[in-house]
Amino acid sequence: MANFKGHALPGTFFLLFGLWWSVKCPLRHFWLKRQQSGRQNLPLFFKRIDLIEGILKTFFAFVGIMAEQFVPDGPHGHLYNDGWVKLMNWQHSTMYLFYGISGIADILSATSLPVPAGLDRLSLSVALFVEGFLFYFHVHDRPPLDKHIHSLLLVAVFGGSASTLLEVFLQDNALLELIRSSLAIHQGTWFFQIGFVLYPLNGEEWDLNNDGNIMFITMCYCWHYAVAVLLVGINYGVVWWSTRRFGERLRGDIEFSLRKTSHPDSSSSHKALLQESDEE
Repeated sequence: MANFKGHALPGTFFLLFGLWWSVKCPLRHFWLKRQQSGRQNLPLFFKRIDLIEGILKTFFAFVGIMAEQFVPDGPHGHLYNDGWVKLMNWQHSTMYLFYGISGIADILSATSLPVPAGLDRLSLSVALFVEGFLFYFHVHDRPPLDKHIHSLLLVAVFGGSASTLLEVFLQDNALLELIRSSLAIHQGTWFFQIGFVLYPLNGEEWDLNNDGNIMFITMCYCWHYAVAVLLVGINYGVVWWSTRRFGERLRGDIEFSLRKTSHPDSSSSHKALLQESDEE
């Protein structure tokens, strides 16, 4: 969608997932770090979180495709009708399609199905690469500032794709996961920045041919990443403090609830054994 909402939608998607990853990743890291030597198993609780994450990612991708296709001025599923129909919307829909595939890979990886290890990371890396590939050819014949502000986005997109691809081979690497989180937040905030520049809410349009605006936007891009790193650092510190203060209690509650869920009839079977022993 060539409007502010069309940039706010993916911006919200990346911002929410980036913030969520900046909490989940250090929580997994600290949990594994506090395990006894030789025990590197995560409880079922984390698998359930990954399953929910995959479902939400697939749902958001579906909403994105529907929004791009069926807005009042959208293509409504028509690709060619005496000429190409709304190719920009089709490009955005293609981007959402690959994130939907990534969500399905997350769901499969969170189940007991025999899927290859790292499939979820690989599918996410491919989705990010496809997004960057599409955006690279997205801004031809645009004003200089429009081209520049979209080209800056490619740094976060391809950087996220590369770091996520490394996670396929270096799984549970806390530093790579934090890099992915920061670049997702960065991408989310920058989508909003693109919307504010190209479709200002206050009605004051930017001069898209002014070199000073291009220099400011480049500097502003660096500020956005500084804020993203700061948010990841704050969330990392909060998770560290929380696990130090409430870690043992949280671990006990999670393990007790999982044992109770996994063995719901344990108490009844125990009673039955006691009754049999009394009868004997």
